[in-house]
Amino acid sequence: MITESGGAMLFTEQEIQTIREQALGMDKHRQVTPDVLKSIYDHRLFHLFVPDELEGRMTPLPDAARIFQESARIDGNLGWLVTIGAGGGFFAALMSPDISRQVFARREAVIAGSGMPTGTARQVDGGYILNGSWKYCSGSTYATTFTANAVIEPGTMVQDTTGEPTADQGEPEIRSFIMNPDQIEIQQDWNAFGLRATGSHTISAVEAFVPYEMTFSLTETKGYENEPIYRYPFLPFAQVSFAGVAVGIAEHFLEAAESLAVKRGSSSHVIGRLNENKAALQLSVADFYKRVEASWDELMINGALSDVTEAQVTAQSIETAHAALCCGQQLFPLLGLSAAMEDSEINRCWRDLQTACSHALLRRYE
Repeated sequence: MITESGGAMLFTEQEIQTIREQALGMDKHRQVTPDVLKSIYDHRLFHLFVPDELEGRMTPLPDAARIFQESARIDGNLGWLVTIGAGGGFFAALMSPDISRQVFARREAVIAGSGMPTGTARQVDGGYILNGSWKYCSGSTYATTFTANAVIEPGTMVQDTTGEPTADQGEPEIRSFIMNPDQIEIQQDWNAFGLRATGSHTISAVEAFVPYEMTFSLTETKGYENEPIYRYPFLPFAQVSFAGVAVGIAEHFLEAAESLAVKRGSSSHVIGRLNENKAALQLSVADFYKRVEASWDELMINGALSDVTEAQVTAQSIETAHAALCCGQQLFPLLGLSAAMEDSEINRCWRDLQTACSHALLRRYE
């Protein structure tokens, strides 16, 4: 179960039951349900990295990773959406205080977007005209704000740190753009075989005007400098978050696999392989949290991570995600045709696990 400090339950047994009962429908219809979103909003899980003064519930990264893990253990779509939605809180420090309050300070506030600079922007009086499309924007169907990166077109003006326009020095600048839902179009093209209810569609903008104040740089902090999470390097932050999801889905997979194996009266070989994978995952998860907690302690003491620590967190996150993926790869072929049925619990878990671990930040190139 997900627990908060002091051991209090976060999700109730009734919430867990409701989410799991609706999991098949979410998978089939490729849409998250209002009940699942309500649980996320009620527990402010999209606001785990939003300052408390913006109606957030600022959470240390090791604790947040456990929330991502346990959310994904309940259901893969839930875990992925909570993780992606919460990650948008990282931008609160990059926006001006007034804009961050406008974006985050409400119960249902959540960002969807993309970090890939697949758009272009030209400067005009008061802001920019933005064009482009951005793939894999999880949570697009209910997001209250969208963010996307774009390249400033050569020959236009750029902004210095004071917000004043300066002459373009020839190097293309990449900026992040904040848009309202009515400024983008959603192309419902997320047809992956797993994590089907995450709404990870392509978004596009055509001649969208974005004021200067609704843009930001990924390298310039504008507020909340005292919040430790904003000093954690973004790459390992994302890898820790995604690894937590992979672990949670793998735990659900193992739970479903054990139930199916017992029901089918599987051989001792299958049971043995199941126990081997369970033990291997547990060992890797223990190493994962040891590494993440040590990095967080280093951040709290030194105010930053060393390059060595950053590399260690990255390596352990990838390794643990791989251990999670191996559970599916090694056990799924042993579970018979019942597991091959698309509407079975074990099948959904397997598809979600494969999809989550396909993310570029979790792949192991060996």
